[in-house]
Amino acid sequence: MSCAINRRQALVQIAGVAGAITAAPVASALAEEHPAHPVAAPDAVAMLYDSTICTGCKACMSACSEANGLPADTALSGGLWHMPVDLNSKTKNIIKLYEEPGGGFAFVKRQCMHCLDPACVTGCPFGALEKNQWGAVTWESSLCIGCRYCEVACPFEVPKFEWNNWNPKIVKCEFCFDQRLEHNQQPACTAVCPTGAVVFGKRTDLLAKAKERIAASPDKYFEKRVYGEYEAGGTQVLYLSHVAFDKIGLPKLGPTSVGHYATKVTAVIYKWLWGPILVAGVLGAMIKRNWNRHEAERPEREKETGLPDQL
Repeated sequence: MSCAINRRQALVQIAGVAGAITAAPVASALAEEHPAHPVAAPDAVAMLYDSTICTGCKACMSACSEANGLPADTALSGGLWHMPVDLNSKTKNIIKLYEEPGGGFAFVKRQCMHCLDPACVTGCPFGALEKNQWGAVTWESSLCIGCRYCEVACPFEVPKFEWNNWNPKIVKCEFCFDQRLEHNQQPACTAVCPTGAVVFGKRTDLLAKAKERIAASPDKYFEKRVYGEYEAGGTQVLYLSHVAFDKIGLPKLGPTSVGHYATKVTAVIYKWLWGPILVAGVLGAMIKRNWNRHEAERPEREKETGLPDQL
């Protein structure tokens, strides 16, 4: 085996060890335990959607697509109309219909829930998703490696992957952060709602407003509570409904943050990784020491043999 091959092998091993040692503090930071019941920032924004007021006009869907520059999903309409069946790589916001067996129905607006402690942010290994100013959960393309851990982690099944693009994006509602929030404008969907079924404001104010509606008309709402106040540690998209929340597609979740559970698992994993990382570090140091000695002795060996050192 030639010296050049040995050098490459040695450098690869040393680089791998160095990478593992460098990554260890990052891994430990990621494994820090999240609070079980996070508290919203004082200026955290939110949406309140009331299904009893929604007429299903879908004006919010058109406004969302226009504001975010999304192509129309026309697969079901033969290329004529935007007709998505669910959130997808072309749809960040959708109005869906729930029909009861007895003839009743309810509309529901679905988009990113902007959790107080987002599982997608916890699950992203390179920080491509982050909890941004005012609590909006945003995505940074330059940091995304396309692993789709965010899709797996999200209990609401919100992030979607652009399968048909050579340079795919993760597509999800970002509260129109770049397009409107940073310019002191409310999200496109809340700005165009003709009935006020979805409204925008501070989370504390909208929670108070939702509870006032329940107190004023208790028989109007099936569940006398606000969905998102506590679910998954709390969300910044809140719901009122005249049918059970699970029937309109909102999962039954406890009050503990999903990120809290996730970091308990990663903390154990990273704890037990320290042993192998330490061993790798020692082996890497030995490889480097032996290589340096080999290189230092090379001129003397070549002088003795009169030939280039190939060993």
